[in-house]
Amino acid sequence: MFTLAEARSLLPEVLKRADEVISVRADLVELQAALEQGVPRPGLGGLAEAKGFQAQLSELLGWFPAQGIELKSIAPLLLDFPAEMDGEVVLLCWLEGEHRLAWYHKPEYGFSHTKPVRPRRQWGGENKRLRTAGKTRPSRALRDEAGTRHCARG
Repeated sequence: MFTLAEARSLLPEVLKRADEVISVRADLVELQAALEQGVPRPGLGGLAEAKGFQAQLSELLGWFPAQGIELKSIAPLLLDFPAEMDGEVVLLCWLEGEHRLAWYHKPEYGFSHTKPVRPRRQWGGENKRLRTAGKTRPSRALRDEAGTRHCARG
């Protein structure tokens, strides 16, 4: 459970763990492709190592829900932090490659309607806690003139 400040204070650890997830995920994908093609990959190993990468990835990914963060996607890595803004439940969202927690959306709309976090909004006070809810979002987006991110396919 987080306030906006709590979610942002957890971000350095989120970024560290996200980097680990991305690295293990890349090794696993590369090894799985090599195993499917029957082409050995020096330094990556075989089936036993693939199982090891899967177990390591599972353990790394388990950290996020244990912190109250919703794991929406692993490729790209997409996380939602439940929050309350102006008396409504919202999800602060973080997408792989971002370096700050700067977007939110209402649970019923998902990523296609993310908006920038604005300081003038009334975010839950220090005693207010975030509630869970959420939808997934595509990995790429465009912003319109109002700053709303919209899905970009392709």
